[in-house]
Amino acid sequence: MIYWELFKTFFVVGLVSFGGGYAIMPAIELGVIEHGWMTTQEFTNIIAVAGMSPGPITANSAILVGYFTAGITGSIISALGILLPSIILVLIVATFFLKLNHYPIVNSMFYGLRPIVTGLILYAAIRFALSNNIISPNFTWHVLSLLLIFGLSLVALMKFRWHPAYIIVLSGLVGIALYS
Repeated sequence: MIYWELFKTFFVVGLVSFGGGYAIMPAIELGVIEHGWMTTQEFTNIIAVAGMSPGPITANSAILVGYFTAGITGSIISALGILLPSIILVLIVATFFLKLNHYPIVNSMFYGLRPIVTGLILYAAIRFALSNNIISPNFTWHVLSLLLIFGLSLVALMKFRWHPAYIIVLSGLVGIALYS
């Protein structure tokens, strides 16, 4: 049954994924593609909408995939699947964290998880760029313009410390101007 598959897929992703929204995207993509619920391009579009929507991208992605796959019921089941592991784990960790956080081994474990989380986020960014032809062997005006928008957005974020909302709106307006 599709509802059970949605719940199970998102529950497992929620249970084994660490590092937040974009770090989890490769795991969600794998489940979505393996089940044939949508194409890579459709999934990329879902991620774009989920990233621009208020709230956590992981929950937004699960809701959108669930809706795309099985309507309102699918979105509710997917949301429960992705959120329940976090709720359960946070309750368990909160119970023990105050007792264990002073141990060096616990701090070392969290320190050791940082590189893999960074790697997962980078992997998601590269996959997103590849599926949107931002990184392409065919160097066209379209690819150049996408790289330029990316580069200027990165500079605005890192050097000028613009609020991401401004950059999203401005990038959307540039997209309208260039690609309409």
